Amino acid sequence: MTRNNFLPHAALALVLILVAAFAGQVRNWQRHSWVKKRVLTTVPLKAAAPRQAEQPRARQAEVFVRFRPGVSEEKIRSITEHLHDVIEDETEAVSGLSLIEDEDGKNAEAVIAEYSALPEVEYAEKVYTIQLEEARDSFAPVLPNDPKFSEQWALANDGQNGGTRGADISAVGAWATTTGNNKVVVAVLDSGVDYTHPDLVKNIWKRPENIKEYEDRNLGLVDDVHGYNALDNDADPMDQNGHGTHCAGIIGAEGGNNEGITGVNWTVQIMPLKFMDANGSGTTKDAIEAINYVIDRRKAGVNVRIISASWGSTQKSRALEDVIKKAYDEGILFVAASGNASVDNDKSPHYPSSYNVGNVISVAALDRNDQLTSFSNYGVKTVHIGAPGKDILSTWLDHEFRTASGTSMATPVVAGVAALVLANDPKLTVDELRRNLLGSVDKLPGLKTKVATGGRVNAAKAVGGQWKL
Repeated sequence: MTRNNFLPHAALALVLILVAAFAGQVRNWQRHSWVKKRVLTTVPLKAAAPRQAEQPRARQAEVFVRFRPGVSEEKIRSITEHLHDVIEDETEAVSGLSLIEDEDGKNAEAVIAEYSALPEVEYAEKVYTIQLEEARDSFAPVLPNDPKFSEQWALANDGQNGGTRGADISAVGAWATTTGNNKVVVAVLDSGVDYTHPDLVKNIWKRPENIKEYEDRNLGLVDDVHGYNALDNDADPMDQNGHGTHCAGIIGAEGGNNEGITGVNWTVQIMPLKFMDANGSGTTKDAIEAINYVIDRRKAGVNVRIISASWGSTQKSRALEDVIKKAYDEGILFVAASGNASVDNDKSPHYPSSYNVGNVISVAALDRNDQLTSFSNYGVKTVHIGAPGKDILSTWLDHEFRTASGTSMATPVVAGVAALVLANDPKLTVDELRRNLLGSVDKLPGLKTKVATGGRVNAAKAVGGQWKL
């Protein structure tokens, strides 16, 4: 090779070396950035295709940290960088609340201890695991024309299958006033919803054209056509467990369509929210992200007034409590399952149903004879109301119908009645709505020492405004 040819080749090699070094430095800067940025990929609204197997990543400890008011972003950045942590996500609805991910291999307890010792921190806590509230022992003058309505004893109990006539929520009486309307939105915070089910499809919420797509500062843009999947941070809340679909049908399976069953509401908008996987397991992190989504949609102009939450844990999360309080501030009712451990929640709290927040209603489960079920939690101070929750027929995966039992099933009954009330009186505040539901119960001797109201929800009385507390 001549010298004249050698010099251009040497120059080209030097340029390539410099480019490679600069690219490596860019990757290093990105790794140590304060907040991890993620751009979400929207998913077509159809059954999710099988995902390609990914290489597993070592799981890092994640904790919620709420910094005290007045602590600047620069100070927070300095603290997290000093501790070799990153802020994975920020909860917009609660000022100062961030999800911190450790990158040094420490466990959650060690990370919590580090942050709890700082004067800038109000609290630090784990990301807790949450389970569905479904009973383990059973899974097994206006009338709709739905063929399975006669099996829905919770709506109209005529004594079928050994039940007690009249031990129901008086749905038929309520329907004489209203069967619901499509202006009321109920968020089902669960394992998602099969939004293609023939008995649900017309009552599934669809984001109005005048409402912008959901955008999270850290997670990116989500084309939330039919709700939100906080588990995968995408736009497809398709149910892979069945539990959320069952709860959705109790609230709002289409009535009078000669198909399957009828919901407490014949017409309503169900907003699917997925934060639990196919095994019925989720975390406070994803529950908070989903509630944050509801609050954002409410602020954007969506008339979402109720969250139905059929799940729980004995672990108290202050971060979850804080975001539920923010939902209260936005006028959103939070209906929660009391739990299926047969325990007194006054002595052994169950969350989120035991949070003392003004929008929370804790629901116990009753059988077809107006008796508290053997599995239901109770508490004369902390559990507020009873509702049918045993052998409840509702929608299921693969366009099927199935009976299930649990406070999980009682919870959407109360959420559904709340939606009926709002259909008839949309101007009610969240406080008025809650007082209405609790003040219009049918008093039952067996619930006098078990729940705060001493009674079972009564849809006809609630819709008629017969409430006093």
